Amino acid sequence: MAGKDFIGYAELTDRALRGVVREALQIVAKKGLIGAHHFYIAFDTRHPGVHISDTLRKDYPLEMAIVLQHQFSGLKVGEHDFEVTLSFHKMPESIKVPYLAIRRFSDPSVEFGFQFQSPPERTPGTALQAKAETALPAPLEEKKKEASEEPGQVVSLDAFRKK
Repeated sequence: MAGKDFIGYAELTDRALRGVVREALQIVAKKGLIGAHHFYIAFDTRHPGVHISDTLRKDYPLEMAIVLQHQFSGLKVGEHDFEVTLSFHKMPESIKVPYLAIRRFSDPSVEFGFQFQSPPERTPGTALQAKAETALPAPLEEKKKEASEEPGQVVSLDAFRKK
């Protein structure tokens, strides 16, 4: 019999995986796509913070899938979202996608991917959204910097031993 999850493993996993998306995009923004890597990203076009043209919103009222492979430019990776310019009907279009809007992410070249659980309704200003937007895992570079700035602490295990 399963107990109540007071820790919130589903939300922790969700935030961690969105951090994976952010870090993968950061690598591509810095180095470009290497080898056969490419990304398939599907996102909720109705999510707050998604910026797409009215034409794209009309064509994709619920969900849109993009492929970052050959023809994209201007990839900017932020803490809470990313921006990229893609070609639609031979016209460049800039889009902005919050990580919370992403439903599926994959890199077919290495058979890697995942689908996010359908999150509870998130409306602007809710505690859940604010927590999720500010609580993505820190990028690896920030973790290294933080680790080098803070002195280590020694913890005695005697306090945890049974006597």
